[in-house]
Amino acid sequence: MSAPRPRLLLGLVHAGAALLVAVCLVETLGSGLVERGTALAFGILVALGELARWTGAASREAAPLGAAAALSYALLGENDGQSTQHGVAQVIGVVLAASLLGSVPHIARGRPVLDHLARRVLTVGFAAVCFQPLYNQGTFHGWGTAYALLLLAILTLTALCDALLAAALAHSRTRWPFGPLLRDELRATLGIGSAVCATGAVMALAVAVAGLWALPVFSLPLLLTQMSLRRYAAVRATYRQTIASLARATEIAGYTPAGHARRVAALSREVGRDLGLSEAELTVLEYAALMHDIGQLSLVDPVPAGATAVLPVEEQRRIALLGGAVVRQTGVNPQVAMVVERLADPCLEQPVAARIVRAVNAYEEKTRDAGPGGPLKALEELRLGAAGDYAPEVVRSLARVLSRDCLTPPVVG
Repeated sequence: MSAPRPRLLLGLVHAGAALLVAVCLVETLGSGLVERGTALAFGILVALGELARWTGAASREAAPLGAAAALSYALLGENDGQSTQHGVAQVIGVVLAASLLGSVPHIARGRPVLDHLARRVLTVGFAAVCFQPLYNQGTFHGWGTAYALLLLAILTLTALCDALLAAALAHSRTRWPFGPLLRDELRATLGIGSAVCATGAVMALAVAVAGLWALPVFSLPLLLTQMSLRRYAAVRATYRQTIASLARATEIAGYTPAGHARRVAALSREVGRDLGLSEAELTVLEYAALMHDIGQLSLVDPVPAGATAVLPVEEQRRIALLGGAVVRQTGVNPQVAMVVERLADPCLEQPVAARIVRAVNAYEEKTRDAGPGGPLKALEELRLGAAGDYAPEVVRSLARVLSRDCLTPPVVG
């Protein structure tokens, strides 16, 4: 997809959120804030959730407590047995003000918040539009058990809309394929997203019966869930650092150039995203790319510059098998070892991850000291060898990824 279309999509999302906010603020300021105690209680909870907002990659929802509180306020029909009077405009105004207040520390640190706020406003607005007008007209009075099911249905639709928005914004920012991004967002919705929706529904129902005292009680489980996710992300980060440190063994021993494994892993992950791999598949791909040269430690004499692509096929296969055996001893996911072992297999017999690492490794080796025209020359050589040595679809994807980066390998931190 060309660059203007993703930029247009990003602008439309932001413009839609800004227009909705403007209309709601004008209406709220004109009519005045009703039930200020309720608005203040939910606003404080949303602000606290935003203050604890987390940018960890293990979770799609950065502020689960803030999201649950905002959705609960959007679906609040009663407070301690008394019908509420706030409408869609006040819901969006309160959520926006609280979200901005809670985002001040993040803005001060230079963290991006615009996409996050646009998603919050649009998803909460969708839930409020689905619920508040009909409730205020008395449509849901006397529904009994069906009322709780209605809240869950609205929250399910809201979660789907949020996944669609998140995928659209990610596509606009990165130009990665929209379909795989949406698939990953929908999968993430089954995790923390389902906890957010369930907590939002329970909060709304509990406040309707017990009043605002129910808010801190039902916020605690979600806070504990967020803490668990942070610990899980920390474990994963440590695990990846361990793999990266092991992959540097070939660099320290002088078998491969400094940074080679990291460059191959970064570019392989970009190619994998372009080909539509899932997050789990991308993780396997990244780990295999980091450790693809570990078998060279078995060589008595290092290959010049670590360029295994120029070795005979049998020697490449021996290095790949030895590398896979080393990876298996580390306790890493067995799929990673399988990918490493099959790096020297015939192209048509390789899994997708092995095809990607093989092509990217060859590209990196060919462009290492090739000068300004190296990337184009390397791509041409890969295309000429695509019929037997390299998968044509991987070479085409590599060309697309590099074209977004002006035919230069991505910078690795």
